[in-house]
Amino acid sequence: MAFWDDAFREMEALQREIDRVFGDIDGGWRRPFRRVSFLPGLRARAYPLLNVREDKDAYYVEGLAPGIDPESLNIAVAYNQLTISGEKPAPGDNIKPEAYHRSERAAGKFTRTITLPTEVDSARIKADYKNGMLLITLPKAEIAKAKQITVNVA
Repeated sequence: MAFWDDAFREMEALQREIDRVFGDIDGGWRRPFRRVSFLPGLRARAYPLLNVREDKDAYYVEGLAPGIDPESLNIAVAYNQLTISGEKPAPGDNIKPEAYHRSERAAGKFTRTITLPTEVDSARIKADYKNGMLLITLPKAEIAKAKQITVNVA
């Protein structure tokens, strides 16, 4: 399984490099399912489900991620790209797959990258996990904040 983990990690790194070289023309907003998945898998899934909002000082990301061990979470920021990855354990290691009549809860490794509208101050990012919710506060970089300019009347 380590071979596939390494292969997927290398593909992610290649995709990030291609995006960096060619730029992200639409800012990623038209491709909501870009670079998201439970690995390995045939189809990409948006996980964790996210709400992103902002005020004048920061972006706030709320991720619905029940059942995740907070120690498995990895949150990384580069420029205006936020990447959330981790692993969601399967429910019950001692249950054989053939015992299930229906299994709709996904488990396994996941990664999700979203593009924020502006750069953030990576030194002041704060992340909390409480009651199945991942709460990330990303303060805007000073260069991204709106500046009030006083107009002098002569």
